[in-house]
Amino acid sequence: MVTPREARPTLRFVDEYCELYADLFPEVRSFEAFKYLHVGMISELKRKTLPAIAKAVGLYNEQGLHNLLTESPWSVSRLRKRRLNLILELTQKQAMTLLIDETGDCKKGNSTDYVKRQYIGNVGKRENGIVVVTAYGLFKGMILPLCFEVYKPRERLKPGEDYQTKPQIAATMIRELLAMGFQFDLVLADSLYGESDCNFVSTLVWLKLPYIVAIRSNHGVWLPQDQEVTAEPWEKFIRTFSNGETEVRYRREIIYGTRRPVRYWELTTDPETLPDNSTVFVMSNAPAIKLDEIGDAYGDRTWVEYGLKQSKDVLGWADFRVTNYKQIERWWEIVMSAFTMVSLFADAFNSECPLSQQVFTQHPWWDNQRGWRNLLNNLRLVIEPWIAFNHLKQWLTVFFISTLEQGFAQLIERMQQFYCPVIHDLLLRRILLNSA
Repeated sequence: MVTPREARPTLRFVDEYCELYADLFPEVRSFEAFKYLHVGMISELKRKTLPAIAKAVGLYNEQGLHNLLTESPWSVSRLRKRRLNLILELTQKQAMTLLIDETGDCKKGNSTDYVKRQYIGNVGKRENGIVVVTAYGLFKGMILPLCFEVYKPRERLKPGEDYQTKPQIAATMIRELLAMGFQFDLVLADSLYGESDCNFVSTLVWLKLPYIVAIRSNHGVWLPQDQEVTAEPWEKFIRTFSNGETEVRYRREIIYGTRRPVRYWELTTDPETLPDNSTVFVMSNAPAIKLDEIGDAYGDRTWVEYGLKQSKDVLGWADFRVTNYKQIERWWEIVMSAFTMVSLFADAFNSECPLSQQVFTQHPWWDNQRGWRNLLNNLRLVIEPWIAFNHLKQWLTVFFISTLEQGFAQLIERMQQFYCPVIHDLLLRRILLNSA
């Protein structure tokens, strides 16, 4: 019997994180491609195309990466379940804020599954494209990607598929997350969900989930004939952002008749002009949130929304070059996995920096801030020598320079000292458990 070869190593922190999923890939080449895509997605490549990633990780072509998305026998649902269970384990099932949103990507033609001319929020108008509903969590200041589901327009449904609106998709995702053991102390969503015909808000009430959702400015509420709508005077408050910066904002409560458990506010940056891009009406049933906190609480939506922008802009969410949704779904799930890997470097999961890594902070470009993008910047510095050598080593087959090869080998070996403590501990526990 031939013993299967070991997967080729990349960087220690990537290898240790991906090893948590290794048993989900029956082929070693598929597991290697899984690791290579994680490196490519967090790299500084502007477009995360398979040919560009292949060159960055030292492959002669992208065939193995393409096979992972198209032919390899692995399951998206099993990978997602493993990743979500990992998040549950690290957060110890503590409550987090949940953001429900959607994102779209423009696509030409109609060869890609579920593409249709529809409203694409990213561009602010109707375009030909594909839209997906997403769920992100905010836990102790760190963004955690949870799950996604594509929106399937009626005209693009396949045989046997049932039509679901975006709010219906979101409601289903929330139920599935709760069934897994997730807990949410607040749900945030925009007016698509706050004003949904399928009564998304009623679902949250039935699930006993506090919420703050945006509503239209002409939102209607049934009132007795002797009651009317009143607006409280504007009050100034200080909006605190995730990086600690502050900004003056304004709020006022809108009262429909008499105050009820569900309350309404208008939030803006300028009460005189009420600019469209910074004025919002919100509805909430969150009794634990004080009046002084309502602006910051709903403001977390834009903060977590920033996380989705990161995955789209720097991890390559829209850079897939396949048209079959099962293959697109694989790409998106790996993006979510790469996003999770970066998030696990947050202080929320690591009590201290290992002594062996303190020398890394001496790099003049090391980013000492603790936001998600700051963590990504530092990981990019760590993988930089490995990727640089992958680009240069092809020239060593033409002009062999032993000192250059040896120098890079030594530098890359130093990079292998860098690791994520919480990922390392998780992997050790898995190994001990499997060997018991």
